Amino acid sequence: MNKHFLTALALLPLAAAAQNPTTVLTPEKLWQLGRLGEMQVSPDGKTVAYTVTRYSLADNKGNADIYTVPVAGGTAKKLTDTPSSENTLNWRPDGKLTFLSGESGTDQLYVMNADGSGKQQLSSFPDEGLGNLKYAPKGNFILYTQDVKVTPDTKDLFPDLPKADAKIIDDLNYRHWTSWDDHKASHVFFQPIGSDGKPQGYGKDIMAGEKFDAPLMPSGGAEQLAFAPDGYRIAYTSRKLTGKAEAESTNSDIYLYDVRTGKTENLSEGLPSYDTEPVFSPDGSKITWLSMAKPGFEADRNAIIVHDFATKKRQDATTGSELSGANVRWSADGKSLYFVSVVAGAEQLYEVPAKGGKIRQITKGAQNYNAFELAGKNTAVANRTTLSAFADMVRIDLKTGRETPLTTINQADLAGIKMGKVEDRRVTTTDGKQMQVFVIYPPDFDPAKKYPTLLYCQGGPQSPITQSQSYRWNFQLMAANGYIVVAPNRRGLPGFGREWNDQISGDWGGQPIRDYLSAIDKISEEPYVDKDRRGCVGASYGGYSVYFLAGKHEGRFKTFIAHAGLYNLTSWYPSTEEMFFAKHDMGGTPWDATPHKSYTDFNPQLFAKNWDTPMLVIHGGKDFRVPEGQGMEAFGTAQLRGIPSRFLYFPNEGHWILKPQNAVLWQRVFFDWLGRTLKPDGGKAAE
Repeated sequence: MNKHFLTALALLPLAAAAQNPTTVLTPEKLWQLGRLGEMQVSPDGKTVAYTVTRYSLADNKGNADIYTVPVAGGTAKKLTDTPSSENTLNWRPDGKLTFLSGESGTDQLYVMNADGSGKQQLSSFPDEGLGNLKYAPKGNFILYTQDVKVTPDTKDLFPDLPKADAKIIDDLNYRHWTSWDDHKASHVFFQPIGSDGKPQGYGKDIMAGEKFDAPLMPSGGAEQLAFAPDGYRIAYTSRKLTGKAEAESTNSDIYLYDVRTGKTENLSEGLPSYDTEPVFSPDGSKITWLSMAKPGFEADRNAIIVHDFATKKRQDATTGSELSGANVRWSADGKSLYFVSVVAGAEQLYEVPAKGGKIRQITKGAQNYNAFELAGKNTAVANRTTLSAFADMVRIDLKTGRETPLTTINQADLAGIKMGKVEDRRVTTTDGKQMQVFVIYPPDFDPAKKYPTLLYCQGGPQSPITQSQSYRWNFQLMAANGYIVVAPNRRGLPGFGREWNDQISGDWGGQPIRDYLSAIDKISEEPYVDKDRRGCVGASYGGYSVYFLAGKHEGRFKTFIAHAGLYNLTSWYPSTEEMFFAKHDMGGTPWDATPHKSYTDFNPQLFAKNWDTPMLVIHGGKDFRVPEGQGMEAFGTAQLRGIPSRFLYFPNEGHWILKPQNAVLWQRVFFDWLGRTLKPDGGKAAE
């Protein structure tokens, strides 16, 4: 059976979308859409500059350009149109806009007028990975990051063997996310700006001689760096550990560098976990940052710490709340803090007194405010998405929470495209809790018909399902191909209190899996769900869930798709890179005298003897969080057991599939597999 199935799979053409591609979302259409990036409000609060990235499938890359739009509303204006991407926007106090661009071959600093005229190159930086450039509020200094060589490589150690190709490894953290240790570290540099607006002299490495990164790798950015209002103090985020100690710890800190004395102070000394994203108060007397309390737990609540420089005291402005803060901003008078937090499947905007006190929820509704910037006393500009709408900018009244659209980035591209209905439901779990479950229906859904249905298993394992938009795991794209999508905010996903969030740790195969089955079983009671055509799909922890359910689903599913999934926890533990995560969430190591139930009860590999259902396995060769061997073990198991299976392997992708053509290929193979194993037909008449 397996041989014949795979032969057919190889010979048949890729399945087309279940509906007319001119009226529904397709993978190709997704990659035509402009993607909202940075937002920066001008010093007078009247204009917001932002970037939009558009991708070329033919060129297999994207290009970001700069636009502006009045905060009060009006027509957006495109300011740049170059072959290279513009990024790292900063408004100078004189109202001119600076940015980095690679149009001269390497990323250099440029300036232009607010209308796009008068563009001028200001710098001649060496090509050393320049990034995260920020201006001091008075425009007199800049900071930026560059990679600095901090340890010798094999060519330094053996100069007579220049063609030798090897790595000598004596400690952990030799690779991270998608990159091997290159013997370099990202350091923060400081540089004065002359009266002509150009950087003066050479940048000073304020971390000289250190082997540590700032910001944190792999995903930290400019939000982890900050200038004091006068420009003479720099706050930055770094985890000043190396090797095994770094791999086993979440203890990053906020460091304060004094330009005048050259001294560095650890502001978060004694706080044992992640401390990130410093922001100075408008008068420079205080600083706030995000802080987690539990060592080794990367998904702990982010408290909002306020540190007073005069008293040396610090406090959690959100103490007593279960909200986890993000994107913190000070009010102009320094009395309030604004932030966003995930609650019940959406990301809302909040206000809290800087000295602590009652938290006010500003916004409500089914949307995400993914990022925001203040634009005057009672106004914010935010990046907004829903499960049916891609990112646009809106203006928010901070008193009422009322929003007003500012951009319509993809209005023309999406004209005539039908989106499926999104339903927010509650399902009772096996322990009597109410679980939020999003159900997304195909466009032109007919309840008198039966539809193939997908259980979507979220990764993280503590990444919430909210109103965000994914360009790969896109629910509207799945619905456009004729599927009902069931997406539960199961145990472990933020926005439903700390107990709900924390319960997954050490219990990967327990209540979270029962939550998934509760969701699919309840929604399957609907007459329009075809119980004979149900699939289960997911990535990362969601891929783990697919592998685990494949051995325990009791005939519920007719197909499985696992991307970057953890198949064998015993082999995964010592081969992943962030050991703190593995140790915390597994409850220990595989070689403990009494191994945790993660290894004895919740390891998918132990239940592969029960596999009996077709499976598509997807993995990236540069995925060091869940190394490629996990996918190979799963696929090899399916093949050796005679189970219809296919392995989609991307040698140069990591945990995520980021290159445009690879991403479209991913979608085509994904839907082709579903088409062959579930055979959607746009809904067949209910019996």
